[in-house]
Amino acid sequence: MKILLTGGLGYIGSHTAVQALKDNYEVIIVDNLSNSKEEVVNKIRQITGKDVKFYKIDVCDKQKLELVFDENPDIFAVIHFAGFKAVGESVEKPLMYYQNNLISTINLLELMKKNGIVNFIFSSSATVYAPSKIMPLEESFPLEASNPYGRTKLFNEFILKDFQSANPEFNITLLRYFNPIGADDSGIIGEDPNGIPNNLMPYICKVAIGEFDHLDIFGNDYNTKDGTGVRDYIHVVDLATGHIKALKQIESNKNNGLKIYNLGTGKGYSVLDIVNTFNKVNGDLVKYEFTQRRAGDIDIYYASPKKAEKELGFKTEKTLEEMCKSSYNYVIKNK
Repeated sequence: MKILLTGGLGYIGSHTAVQALKDNYEVIIVDNLSNSKEEVVNKIRQITGKDVKFYKIDVCDKQKLELVFDENPDIFAVIHFAGFKAVGESVEKPLMYYQNNLISTINLLELMKKNGIVNFIFSSSATVYAPSKIMPLEESFPLEASNPYGRTKLFNEFILKDFQSANPEFNITLLRYFNPIGADDSGIIGEDPNGIPNNLMPYICKVAIGEFDHLDIFGNDYNTKDGTGVRDYIHVVDLATGHIKALKQIESNKNNGLKIYNLGTGKGYSVLDIVNTFNKVNGDLVKYEFTQRRAGDIDIYYASPKKAEKELGFKTEKTLEEMCKSSYNYVIKNK
């Protein structure tokens, strides 16, 4: 069974490609390499011993994207990862985010409808949830986004809901998650952002290998067990497995309609949990200093995965220790 992964050479996309190939799906990847590297194609082949078809195409280029569908008329499902994802950059360049993240989805839906492909999984985000004093967040909670990146995820969800309502033959699954960390056990693929990292774990890793002197922790006066903010972290391999579980649900039930799931561990980890665990499993490599809070950051934010466990059979298997160990393993193997 053939599946198309957009942004399939990126961090989450490449790990999902590996899991899909291990599950005997045929994989086609479309990626414009704006935040990924073409060498990942061979790394996926190296890990799985299987071939993958790659197109260097921007999903916003509808004419070129149409060629992918023309050459692969038997695609069963599309998993859509392609999108810009840096919150700070989205504030500085909102039009770039709206254009890229929304047009790519619209192009895919139009071409899928034209070619009779009705199965779509969207890589959404838990940033679509409104601020809440009740934790963990559940799929039915109110939605609201506080920055252009988050709004593109939320608007995409609205687009997909409206499209599915107008086209009930489509099976659309929205997967919401926060912070994937970790890497494939092989150390061959992992998180490799271009430039200065926006996320905690890649920054920790760069401190660990000496690229940066120390880690700045923004605030130590939150209402949490150790004063640092608590967030939702999930091993990227568990997250990739969640996408395959959603795919299998569509496969087994042809009238799926629209489904929404949180993917996570069901518990929050503080910034110091992450740093201390990283130092425990990898050696005391990361020094840190506390600095001022960032505007808008809240105390605790994590999601409930109970619905995904009940309906998809999804449950995370990787521990925080494994997340930290595999992250560092990837970095030292690819310095």
